[in-house]
Amino acid sequence: MTNKTTTNIAIFGVGLIGGSLALCFKGKPGITVTGYAHRQDYADQVIARGVVDHVTLSPEEAARNADFIFLCVPVGSLESYITLLSTLQLKPGCIITDVGSTKASIAECASKLVLKDACFIGGHPMAGSERSGVGAASSLLFENAYYVLTPADGVEEDKVSELADLLSHTRAHVVTVEPYLHDQIVGAISHLPHIIAVALVNQICGYNEDNSLYQTLAAGGFRDITRIASSDPVVWRDILLNNRTVMLPLLEDWNKGIVQFMNMLRSEDGSSIEEAFRRAGEFRNELPERRKGVIASQYDLYLDVPDHPGIIGRITTELGQNSINLSNIQIIESREDVPGLMRLSFRNEREQERAKDLLLSRGYMVYH
Repeated sequence: MTNKTTTNIAIFGVGLIGGSLALCFKGKPGITVTGYAHRQDYADQVIARGVVDHVTLSPEEAARNADFIFLCVPVGSLESYITLLSTLQLKPGCIITDVGSTKASIAECASKLVLKDACFIGGHPMAGSERSGVGAASSLLFENAYYVLTPADGVEEDKVSELADLLSHTRAHVVTVEPYLHDQIVGAISHLPHIIAVALVNQICGYNEDNSLYQTLAAGGFRDITRIASSDPVVWRDILLNNRTVMLPLLEDWNKGIVQFMNMLRSEDGSSIEEAFRRAGEFRNELPERRKGVIASQYDLYLDVPDHPGIIGRITTELGQNSINLSNIQIIESREDVPGLMRLSFRNEREQERAKDLLLSRGYMVYH
């Protein structure tokens, strides 16, 4: 942290990410958080949610005395905001950072600007939620997640350390990566899966136009593995266009992999199919389960439950009496004389684990 009596933080874009950062900082000794909102109605939501100490509709006011400025706006707006900041009189030593999921373009833009006694350090908290807006903000959003910093050449190590120290309030694991390498890695583990999910859902959607049984039967696992296809279209338009130079080679590699599977099937090469699944399974099983990733985690439990009157109310009452909060309930299957399958969704891993322990102790069959 700094040696100043008060550390002033400005958050531009107080939504899910910006609001969650604000909650991590607000109330900490010597820290004041100011939020910038571009509309009065949204400023009112931010005030009502209580995530910042002060809200303003003036970017000049928000930035004027800031020691740290977080740009938590959509990727497509980042360059316009940092260009705006370059025209303002900023506090000497001010650190500007962002939370965008692509880093090379904003780093290049910042390098061409004169930031008047300030410096820019790119950032990407690898945590998210299926929900959006300031109403979904949580001080726990970044806990146990990776928070990537992408300082450009020439940025002083002391400045990177200063930002990393501030981010310790998020309880995230801070790592430093070169901007273009970040875009390559995130393109492969996040942007590519989103494209694949969208393409797959649209393929089934096309088949469904001729036979509605595709949609009828495409439940359960299909819905789960393609859930990221429901992501915000405008956000992903900006992300993919911004990262297109990375995505095109990745898609070419993906096509090569698909062609390999086609060749295995044509030649009835069972051993190669088996090896492909074995290799994928080994790698996937080595992925860490307890750390958040760039694609938002799901915290779901599945229960086999009998189709008895009041069973749903009984389970939710058990959870409520033990102060365990549910975010969603879904009955996947429930018919007479056949066990029903219930999915319970939770906000975080802690609630999920508490619910699992409770339900197991009550004799329910519970699995992930």
